[in-house]
Amino acid sequence: MGTILLFYNYVDIQNPQDIMAWQRSVCQKLNLKGRVWIGTEGINGTLGGTTEQTDAYKKELLAHPLFNDTDMKESPGSADDFPRLAIKIKKEIVGLGAKAAGMKASLNTHLTPEQAHALMEENPKDLIILDTRNDYETRIGTFKGAIGTPTKTFREFPDYIDNNAEIFKNKTILMACTGGIRCERASTYLQSKGVAKNVYQIKGGICRYTEKYPDGFFRGKNYVFDRRLSVKVNDDILGTCDLCEKPCDTYTNCMNANCNRHFIGCAPCNEKNDTTCSTTCSELLRRGKVKRRKIPV
Repeated sequence: MGTILLFYNYVDIQNPQDIMAWQRSVCQKLNLKGRVWIGTEGINGTLGGTTEQTDAYKKELLAHPLFNDTDMKESPGSADDFPRLAIKIKKEIVGLGAKAAGMKASLNTHLTPEQAHALMEENPKDLIILDTRNDYETRIGTFKGAIGTPTKTFREFPDYIDNNAEIFKNKTILMACTGGIRCERASTYLQSKGVAKNVYQIKGGICRYTEKYPDGFFRGKNYVFDRRLSVKVNDDILGTCDLCEKPCDTYTNCMNANCNRHFIGCAPCNEKNDTTCSTTCSELLRRGKVKRRKIPV
């Protein structure tokens, strides 16, 4: 077991090609896997390796004058939680779609985990906790009383706000996402609508909040975009098995390679249906009508 790093920094980068080459050199030297997106607006990455390797990476990144104030979040994991190393230049280091094209992350109001916790404890009448993540993420973990967005991708978020602006009129909004980067863009977009009274985001996102308050207002698991799929925060189980509807929060992908659906399946159902998302897929696999999905090594 090693460490997985999660980080971002909105900062003007004049030479993204040079930064990309430097990042590739550092990551290859340290045998890290994961992804790093670089653009003129900043950097966004998640990398896995041994603790010694990730410590060395942190030292190099934080020594760079552009990135010396980057918040480096850590959780247990390794390079094996990623299929490869990918370092690319992107127009946006987190995409929010055509409606938000050219809209930069502004100087949003960040609340520390302690401040956010106090606000949720106070629970003023005008408070709305808005979980900006996708619906499959919030199925297994979210904040008590939070509004979740019915989105499959973050690019659907502007449409959600446009269609539900009245919900946020004259309200105090506390936004949350995994590590904070989606909230940077989401809060800017919501503020551009001019409807909310206050818009805050949790500094460091769910990662930093749950480090401080593992038994706080966030319940369940924190969904992550690597082979771990989730990080357990507490014992609450928010999800249900897609086959039997019993409490479960374990994600997997259907073994029918033609389907490959991302679903929640309990151990008995997975054993009974050969880790497929339905009896139909199970039967197709049993009869050899479809190929079995290859499991990454």
